[in-house]
Amino acid sequence: MHQLDGDQDVPVFQRAFSPAGRTLRYITNRGEWDQLVLLNLESGEKQILLEDKSLLRPAWVQGLRSYAWHPDGQVIYIIESCNASHILHCVNIHTKTVEQIELGDYINLGQIDISKTGKLALIAQSPRIPARVITLENGQVEIVARSQSESIHEADLAMPEHIEWPTSDGAHAYGIYYPPTNLHYSAEGLPPVVVAIHGGPTSQATVGFSLDRLFFTSRGYAFLEVNYRGSTGFGRAYREALRHAWGPLDMQDTMEGAQAMVAQGLADPHKLVVKGGSAGGFTVLNALIHYPGMFKAGLCSYGVSNLFTLAMDTHKFEAHYNDFLVGQLPEAAERFQEWSPEYHADQIRDPLAIFQGSEDKVVPPEQSERVVERLRAKGVPYVYRLYEGEGHGFRKAETLVDYYQTAERFLREHVIFRG
Repeated sequence: MHQLDGDQDVPVFQRAFSPAGRTLRYITNRGEWDQLVLLNLESGEKQILLEDKSLLRPAWVQGLRSYAWHPDGQVIYIIESCNASHILHCVNIHTKTVEQIELGDYINLGQIDISKTGKLALIAQSPRIPARVITLENGQVEIVARSQSESIHEADLAMPEHIEWPTSDGAHAYGIYYPPTNLHYSAEGLPPVVVAIHGGPTSQATVGFSLDRLFFTSRGYAFLEVNYRGSTGFGRAYREALRHAWGPLDMQDTMEGAQAMVAQGLADPHKLVVKGGSAGGFTVLNALIHYPGMFKAGLCSYGVSNLFTLAMDTHKFEAHYNDFLVGQLPEAAERFQEWSPEYHADQIRDPLAIFQGSEDKVVPPEQSERVVERLRAKGVPYVYRLYEGEGHGFRKAETLVDYYQTAERFLREHVIFRG
């Protein structure tokens, strides 16, 4: 078998043949940033069409598409990630020119495709526009489908502010800050802030529409989405900083991000909340374990609490993810135990709400329930919701209603009404 490109350290993403079948194009990464490569299958010649951009998506989700090839074979449309937003480029293969395509307010783009006639289709959104399916043809944008009724007043939707803070070990971390926003209410003083941790963990918080975020910003909370070191979209060195450091590094950037919000006068230091699901829940648990008193409360959804069982039981597509994130077993067993929240949950002192699906195959209920046992034994205030029929992520309307009602009551009791 002849290997065309890529190896253990050089990823190859979204391989596809040209319309005529004579060339192969794909995205790869050598060095700090990514490249769009065109490979002539007859001569073996490689041509870099676009480079020094963030083009790779976190490929632990199958079926992602970052570019589309025009049926005439002359042009490739590709999405670049830039500062947690997206830019659409048109790359001419023969002239080697790159043109940025304006899409108005749409700054979050995904799942690009193209018809036989050359009409582009994308999922597009912004902080004030819910996800839509749009098409682009001859410079004209058309809305094909909407994901929601879009009945929320624009003045109730918070706009993002890009935040950067120095870390205590001499690096930098990034986040997106949304102030509390409500057309009908205002308040004096510094707001409580929800520090939200994305899953993945090598995913990315992007600037887009979020009803989850809106729930909190419309109720007086500021909302900080942390792109800790290890997140996609900020270069290879930033992403690979998480190698064998999952646990300490994401926790550090989360904690120091919250401190940066306080230092910048954007958050009440006595009303900090940490929130996350899956890998984000893992960070929530570790933050409460290692920095008691830093956060007034935590919201953890199907959070990873045992790295050993995660490595042994996770699905095939992520079978060796922990080799990169934590290390290989058995050599890294000590690190696995040190950063598995289950073994240290008796150190949690701050109120914690835990939400779990009964049919979760990625993080089974047992992981959450062992944490709950330790909270109960130590007398730590907590709530635990086990949602029947839900998996790794909640879908049912009744589940979502209960989740948000429970979270709001929990935060009112333990954060808002306590000094």
